Formats: sequence, C-alpha cells, structure tokens
Amino acid sequence: MRVIIKKDYEDVTDWAATYIAYRINRMRPTPEKPFVLGLPMGDTPKGMYKKLVELNRNGKLSFANIVIFCMNEFIGLEKNAPQSCRSYMNEYLLNHVDSKEKNIFILDGRTKNYEKECSNFELAIRQKGGIDLFVGGVGADGHIAFNEPFSSLNSYTRVKTLTTGTMQAKAKLFGNDITKVPHTVLTVGTGTVMNAKEVMILATGAAKAEATKAAIEGSVNHRWAVSALQMHRHGIYVCDEDAASKLERETIMYLKDIERNAY
Repeated sequence: MRVIIKKDYEDVTDWAATYIAYRINRMRPTPEKPFVLGLPMGDTPKGMYKKLVELNRNGKLSFANIVIFCMNEFIGLEKNAPQSCRSYMNEYLLNHVDSKEKNIFILDGRTKNYEKECSNFELAIRQKGGIDLFVGGVGADGHIAFNEPFSSLNSYTRVKTLTTGTMQAKAKLFGNDITKVPHTVLTVGTGTVMNAKEVMILATGAAKAEATKAAIEGSVNHRWAVSALQMHRHGIYVCDEDAASKLERETIMYLKDIERNAY
C-alpha cells in the first residue's frame, strides 16, 4: 500500500485529482475501451472534483470516454432529490464536464427489487471490464462506501443498514434532522471496491486520525473496513497531516522518506 501524507486538505485533493488525470491520460481511453472510474460522494472529494472540472475546462482532461460508477445511494430517495447521489454528482462534477449520460451508473434508491438492482450493478461493472480506479473517502469509524464496521471484507453491492453515527454525520444533508435520514442504503461492498485494478482512499482532518492509524498500522479486520486496502496490490492512501496525527513518528518518517525518493 502506498501512503501519501500531504500538508492539508487542499494538497490532498489536488494530488488526488492530478493522479486521476494522469492515470486516465496515460491510458488514452477510447469509446471502445473507456477508462472505468469508481467515485464517491461526501465532503472529502469536493475539492478533488473542483480540480477535475478545472482540468477539463483547461483541455487537460476529457470525460468523453470515462465510465463512472458511483458508490452508493440512500434507499427511498428520488434520483433528483437534493441528497441523492445523482444530485451530488451533477452539482460537483457531471454538469461541468464532457461526460456522457450513457456512461454514468448510479444505483436506484427507489427500486422495488434491491437484489436485482445490486446484481445488475455488479454485472455492469463486469461488462465494462472492471473498474480501473476506485476512489473513496473513509469514515471516522473506518467505513468505506457504506460498509459500516463489522461488514464483510468480501462483500459486494447490497443493502446496508446505517449506524447511528453515520446517520448523525449525514443529518446535515437533511436539515440536521436525523429522523429524516434513511436508515438503509444501496452500496458497493468492500469486495467490489477491492476488485478494482487500483484503489485510492482519501482521508482529511483530525476526525479521520483513528481510522488512518487502523488503515496503515493496524491489522486487516472487519472492524475497520478501510484496513482491507492493505491487501490490495495497487492501493493508495492519501491523507493530510491532521489525519496522520495518530501514526507513530517512525511510521510517518518512513512513509515520507519513501515518497521523497520515489520515481
């Protein structure tokens, strides 16, 4: 697992966006062989999306041949509800770049058949040749996507029940009224994420320090879903100094030394 420790939020999201653009441009995607990208919602990636939009506007990155799979959706929300994945992605990315609607895959929170919706999502990923790069954030409790603590590390897209802590964190999307936050979601599994050819997890702020310590210095276990990244052949963990604040001093020195000498 590669670990990048940057100074602050802006540096983390700038590095992440630059890396995504590098990976896409290096592949030179075509309509017949698009680049397949997995993307998250949340506060952390907003800066990354802003930078990706800038790169697109400046002609340094095209989304024309990029297929996007979004991580999750609240069950029961209309696709155009303000809190939905579709609304979020439109606001922060899709309305501002040259993406194509046929290349956007978002789970339907209003489906009447959860199992079919989830299996079709996994099928679509396979039909596109798998995800080239899956980008995600991490919760304070170590969850990735909505794979809460003690979720299976070999799980795939399915229904998950949210913890009270996650619902409290999401309440700001619902007027700070936790009673309006859906209790259940459709989400990719930890296994879905880890099946990607490459995975990049972003962590910023002191609230993510415990999760960062578990991800980097802890054991692989289902208490901390993010710890599964340790087993990925091409896993990248990008964090700021606040998120890295609980790492051992020797760990930080070691990781920064590696990056200083990286080629």
